[in-house]
Amino acid sequence: MEADGKTPVGFWASTSDRHSVVEDIQAIAAGSMLAALGVTMLAAADLLIGGTAGLGFLVRYSTGLSFGLVFFALNLPFYWLSYRRMGLAFTVKTFSAVALTSVLTEVLPTLIGFERLHPIAAALFGGLLIGMGMLALFRHRASLGGFGILALYLQDRFGWRAGLVQLGLDLSVLALSFVVASPMVIFFSILAAATLNLTLAINHRTDRYIVR
Repeated sequence: MEADGKTPVGFWASTSDRHSVVEDIQAIAAGSMLAALGVTMLAAADLLIGGTAGLGFLVRYSTGLSFGLVFFALNLPFYWLSYRRMGLAFTVKTFSAVALTSVLTEVLPTLIGFERLHPIAAALFGGLLIGMGMLALFRHRASLGGFGILALYLQDRFGWRAGLVQLGLDLSVLALSFVVASPMVIFFSILAAATLNLTLAINHRTDRYIVR
């Protein structure tokens, strides 16, 4: 026990302002699982989303390539920015979350099926699940890579709300979706992106949640 009464940070122990290693591992696993389930729901309804996940969907629908593999590869260029601006710990945790999410998005369709899934349900529940997954990662100084890294950097550097920044970037990606998707699919995909990013904008604020 430290002199000030705080429990020292270790593999198991944490303090009021710092997570333990076990807490970080649990959050990365839980956040990745939620995000992967959300992606699986969107894919089952042939919907899209913003960010690098949206780019992964576009490549998947255009070429038939594996979403998990494309999503993992698209995130590789962002790790340098992550390391330079957010530090090694953030980068390692983000890499772990992206890798786990990529694997789970390939495995889940073999374990879970959606015989009946309305696009509205897929958009709302899928977007919410991805948003909650990202929220868990954000609160443990991690992300799902790509635009999430950029959004978090801009929030830390300029105070811009991460959810709103990512919403703007996501809408740019969705604009490209008109090449491969119908207007109705685009509409439901925008609903999914709005649900995801509003979840982040409302619930993620660094001045409220300061644990590292």
